Amino acid sequence: MNETPKQPKNKKAPNGFKFNHYWIYGILFIVFLALNFLPRNAGKSSTWNDVREMVLNGEVQELKYINDRYLEVFLTEEASQQDQYKKTRNNQNMFGQVEPNFSFEIENGYFNNEVQELKPKLENPNSLVIKYESQSDIFGQIFQWIFLIAIFLIFWNLAFRRMGGGGSGGGGPNIFSIGRARAQIFDKDTKVNINFKDVAGLEEAKEEVMEIVDFLKNPKKYTNLGGKIPKGALLVGPPGTGKTLLAKAVAGEAGVPFFSLSGSDFVEMFVGVGASRVRDLFKQAKEKAPAIIFIDEIDAIGRARGKNLMQSSNDERENTLNQLLAEMDGFGTDTGVIILAATNRADILDSALMRPGRFDRQISVDRPDIIGREQIFGVHLRPLEKLGSDVDAHKLALQTPGFAGAEIANVCNEAALIAARRNKNKVEMKDFQDAIDRVIGGLEKKNKIISPEEKKIVAYHEAGHAVAGWFLEYADPLLKVSIVPRGVAALGYAQYLPKEQYLYRTEQLLDSMCMTLGGRAAEDIFFSKVSTGAQNDLERITKLAYGMITNYGMSKKVGQVSFNDPAGEYGYQRPYSEKTAELIDQEVREMIDNAYQRTIKLLTEKKAEVEAIAQELLTKEIIFKSDIERLIGERPYEEDEVSKQVNQMQNGGIIETTPTSAALNSVEDTEDNNDSPISEESTDNLESPINSDNGDTEVSEDDFKSPDSE
Repeated sequence: MNETPKQPKNKKAPNGFKFNHYWIYGILFIVFLALNFLPRNAGKSSTWNDVREMVLNGEVQELKYINDRYLEVFLTEEASQQDQYKKTRNNQNMFGQVEPNFSFEIENGYFNNEVQELKPKLENPNSLVIKYESQSDIFGQIFQWIFLIAIFLIFWNLAFRRMGGGGSGGGGPNIFSIGRARAQIFDKDTKVNINFKDVAGLEEAKEEVMEIVDFLKNPKKYTNLGGKIPKGALLVGPPGTGKTLLAKAVAGEAGVPFFSLSGSDFVEMFVGVGASRVRDLFKQAKEKAPAIIFIDEIDAIGRARGKNLMQSSNDERENTLNQLLAEMDGFGTDTGVIILAATNRADILDSALMRPGRFDRQISVDRPDIIGREQIFGVHLRPLEKLGSDVDAHKLALQTPGFAGAEIANVCNEAALIAARRNKNKVEMKDFQDAIDRVIGGLEKKNKIISPEEKKIVAYHEAGHAVAGWFLEYADPLLKVSIVPRGVAALGYAQYLPKEQYLYRTEQLLDSMCMTLGGRAAEDIFFSKVSTGAQNDLERITKLAYGMITNYGMSKKVGQVSFNDPAGEYGYQRPYSEKTAELIDQEVREMIDNAYQRTIKLLTEKKAEVEAIAQELLTKEIIFKSDIERLIGERPYEEDEVSKQVNQMQNGGIIETTPTSAALNSVEDTEDNNDSPISEESTDNLESPINSDNGDTEVSEDDFKSPDSE
């Protein structure tokens, strides 16, 4: 929606009535209906039967039949003096014409027949004057034309309001303002209530944007030393990490006009509108300098040019981008205008947009670490006034690795809703535990009914995941195993606590692959049959294997090559031959087969352990790490400090290990959510061969990228 800094406000009457120009259209329409449909001279109407009596009594001097439709009755002078006709005396109108005593509408044929029958009955037929006239209502016709033109203009205006999508200025959006920028302006009259204290977990990014605010407040501090104010800063990071929130904090702290809009606001069906809006945006910003322009989701107009082979030679989006590049080069560093932009697809942006001199700074807004998550929990716990004494932001941060700020906010909100649903007067730690499960796995399914045989298959499937991860050195530490149904198509899952790392070695990825295959291997060992429950597991390891070979050069036969193409530079053509494609397929199959045989061997040796965990799952529905240690002993590999702290929390009773209230009527796989922070192994829905997973692959193609490749 476009705004100007000082828009005139509608004046309100003391009673709160607000004038709207649509009232005028309504009044004109009512007047038109009145003139066309209300009877003429409604106050002097009569009927033919009454008029016939007047004629026979000699009281009528003249009958005037107009346009074969209306009959006007003029009484004699003597009759007009009678008491019963005093209210209908002839008066003159504004044009000096005598108005009739009575008038009404009558059919043409009926009138002529009645007159022919009536004349012979009169004593003096010549005393009655009958006139036939044709009159034209000039004023009525003029009004009708004016009304039709007004209706046309109204619809014309409304149509261009719709197509224009808004405009700037007090006149509102119309065809003349379609090229105006639709930025929302925040200034001293529209104060933003968000500031830097509301942004937690992004200390490095916050420091960068705080310096930009300082540039605008104290420019001489930097220019006196020969420095130049940066032209722009690009906020880059995954969804939900707080890029837009950081920009709002800049608007609240800067104290200068802040122009906020989305990249899609430049896109329009009319040619040249996007470029026109870019010009108008920078014109407004220069007039109000110092100012900040914030473009959210800039990839809507900033995609690399020439990559789409199907586009026309004159692409509107490219014209908009060209104008944006020209404007960013055009305004000098001393104008006090800084442009901020946010995107989660920096890899597809045009290189000309990313170069220094346009976006001088690229600020990374990543998922927070444990310290950042603790700070974010502190911010979102603040509005929850009634918290239990056991609620601890640090403990919550330990159990939510990989959570972005938006997911943490969702956990806090879900915890409050769960506590209210349970009629509690405080939000306790147990509510937060259930909220975390709700965010990761979906809503608990309490009424799903499955057979005991399927329930047993799922229990052994999840036990296979748990045991495989327990005895693999580089697998993520186990947090919880559940066969409680969750989500839209959710079966039981094994939840892990992935390490916060950026580099992954080959042996770590292979161990993760074996852990993912643990469910299928357990079914094969204990039932000598396999089910559709491993469908999602197979999807994940296939994606992982192809990533290892084609992106990270982890195959000796394929070699040290990478075919990763995030920017789409290869287009629709693969950068390798058919022979190489066959080699890649062979390597993927061989890698997965070796991992599966390794998993089969491991679970065969640990068959008793799988049996013990499966039986415990069938009894308790949910088991934790402490339960597994009790059943099969401690994990033979040393764990990091975070895993130890989470284990202590479980043993301390913060995470309850009692069976859930849900009847184990169904066992489903967890829903797919690639942004889910805690990785989970799952069993797919046995009722359908198509299923999805609710956890990250323990080490997915996106998760184990090195800093160089991100």
